[in-house]
Amino acid sequence: MEKMNFMLSLTQESDSVCISELRMDRATFRVLCDMVRDIGGLKPTRNTSIEEVVAMFLYTLAHHKKSRTIGYLLLRSRETVSQQFRQVLLSILRLHHILLKKLAPITQDCQDAKWKCFQGCLGALDGTLIKVTPPSDEKPRYRTRKGCISTNVLGVCCPNMHFIYVLPGWEGSANDGRVLRDAISRNQGLRVPRDCYYLVDSGYCNANGFLAPYRGQRYHLKEFDGHRRETPQEYFNMKHAKARNVIERCFGLLKGRWKILSSPSFFSIQTQVRIIMACCLFYNLIRKYMSHDPQEDEEEEEEEESESEDESEDGEYVTNICPSDEWSEFRNNMSSNMFNAWRNR
Repeated sequence: MEKMNFMLSLTQESDSVCISELRMDRATFRVLCDMVRDIGGLKPTRNTSIEEVVAMFLYTLAHHKKSRTIGYLLLRSRETVSQQFRQVLLSILRLHHILLKKLAPITQDCQDAKWKCFQGCLGALDGTLIKVTPPSDEKPRYRTRKGCISTNVLGVCCPNMHFIYVLPGWEGSANDGRVLRDAISRNQGLRVPRDCYYLVDSGYCNANGFLAPYRGQRYHLKEFDGHRRETPQEYFNMKHAKARNVIERCFGLLKGRWKILSSPSFFSIQTQVRIIMACCLFYNLIRKYMSHDPQEDEEEEEEEESESEDESEDGEYVTNICPSDEWSEFRNNMSSNMFNAWRNR
C-alpha cells in the first residue's frame, strides 16, 4: 500500500516536496490534472486515478526514470506503465493551443528597458540541441558537427519568457536556417505578421521578420564590460544581446527542470520528440500558474551577476527568409536612433 500511494504522496505532503519531485507546486498540479481530463481527454482507469498517472509522467520526465523503475515504485507492470505514459503524453500535446503564448508585439508604451526600443518585436528565437537515441541506421543524420547524436529544436519565446512556438524533430546535422525556413512554410507553423519581427542571432540572416545583429562587431554582453559603445552598430548589438538573451534563459530553465532532456532516452524517436514538446508546454504552464519558482530565482541571480560584470489569424505573414536592402535600412535606422537617443541622455 505504501508503494501504491507513493506518487500521490508527492502531491499531498507539501509544495516543497511537490516542486522537488514533480517540478510544480500542488495548485499547479491540480490545474494540470483538470486540463488533461477536461481538454486532453484523459480518463481514469479501474486501478489508477488521473492524479496518479500524471504524477508518474511528471516524475519520469523530471528524474529521467525508466518504465521498470516506475513500475517498481507503483507495483505496476512495465507494460501498464508504458501504456499510461503514452496516454498522458498524447493528452498533454492536445493542450498546445492553450498553453503556447499568443503573439503580442512590443508597443510604444512598453516600460521594459530591454525591449521598449524594439517596437513591433514579437520576441526572440534560436535553436538548441537535445540528445536523442534514433535508430542505428539514422544516427548519421542526427550527428552534429561536434559528434553528438541530437535533434535540433527551434524555440521561439516572447519577452516575458513564454514559448510561442516550438519545432522539435529536425536532425542535429540540419542548420538553424533550414529549420527556420521549414517552420514558416508549415500550415500551422511559425507566424510572423508583416511589420513585426523576431530577434535572432548572427547564425541567421538579417531578413524581413528576423532582426539579426551586425556581424564583425562586439555582441556578447561580456565583451562590453568596461567598453564604451562608440558606434551605432556596437550599441545596437549590445541592446540586441540583452533582449535576445531571453531565449537562452528559456532553454536553460527548460533543460534544468526536466532531466530527461539532459541525456538520451530510449523511447522511439517520435516519442522523444513529443516529450520535448510536452516539456515546453509544462514550462509555460509553470510560468503561468506557479507563483514562486525557486529554479527561476536562482537563474535570475546568476544573470544579474553576469550583467553586473558587464494572436491574430488575420493579415499577411512573412513566408520566406530573404535579405533585402529595405530590411538592412530598417536595421540601420533603428541602430542610429538608439545610439543618438543614448548619447543625448
